[in-house]
Amino acid sequence: MLSADTGWQRVDDKAGVTLYSRTRVGSSIKEFKGTGAIDAAPATVEKVLEDVRSYPDFMPYVTESRMISEDGGVSVTYQQLNLPMVTNRDYTVRVEHGTATGASGAMIYRDTWQTANEAGPPERHGVVRVKVNEGSWLLEPVGPAGASTQATYQIYTDSGGALPAFLANRASQVVIPKLFEAIRKQARDPKYLH
Repeated sequence: MLSADTGWQRVDDKAGVTLYSRTRVGSSIKEFKGTGAIDAAPATVEKVLEDVRSYPDFMPYVTESRMISEDGGVSVTYQQLNLPMVTNRDYTVRVEHGTATGASGAMIYRDTWQTANEAGPPERHGVVRVKVNEGSWLLEPVGPAGASTQATYQIYTDSGGALPAFLANRASQVVIPKLFEAIRKQARDPKYLH
């Protein structure tokens, strides 16, 4: 799972997202973190993140997404990605959904995940199975009455195949701002306000 929140180096500011990276011992693949504001309450942003079935409609590169199981605060989901210039990827992750009460009394949401391919569909011909995918979303209320969200996204993934580490690392830097933009746009959909 994700290690202590230390050792981050700021690498970029793009589209309202500050990007950080850090190395993992024994790996040429870096861990990345993006932080940025989302103009919606944390509860709304959490509903967007939980809307797994709609990911192909708004999440970058997601072509298939489904819920495998839900049990209390734990869900297992499967996604397939169609990434530029590489073979499609897929993975299953186990997500733990947690909440806490912030200093202002408003709710903080934290979703953490790690690979759980054994709980999903078998590997498919022509699709590279991602073996390492772990990360988190932290959604903290900001602004008057906690009407906006300070979001922190953390990811460590080895996309597998023959993709060189420097390209995998570059891909994370490109994808994270797109992810924030997609969620910002989706959070404006009235269906998440109920």
